[in-house]
Amino acid sequence: MTTPLTTHRNLVTLVQVLRKLEHSRVPVNADQYRALVAQIATELENHPRDASLEALLAAVPELAELYENLNYAHAGLCRSPLDASVRAEQMALDAINAARTRPTGSVPQA
Repeated sequence: MTTPLTTHRNLVTLVQVLRKLEHSRVPVNADQYRALVAQIATELENHPRDASLEALLAAVPELAELYENLNYAHAGLCRSPLDASVRAEQMALDAINAARTRPTGSVPQA
């Protein structure tokens, strides 16, 4: 019987293996890597969407990126910080508008 705790432990163990593979100085077999990612994806599907998953995703950027990629079709960049993206977009729009209204040849003040 699989419990949420077992699923969480399995995911933690698989993430540790993923980190070792990603930081390995020895080339990793692509099939081995794909098999590991597939197993992690299965464990993510079985893991409850709870505080322990959120904590794990916050602590392990590799897992968060994989989670986001797996859920992109339904949730977009669900793990990316929205506030920072919105601020960056607004700053870009402000810069574009300022450039449009500035006379040709003038230099912006810092």
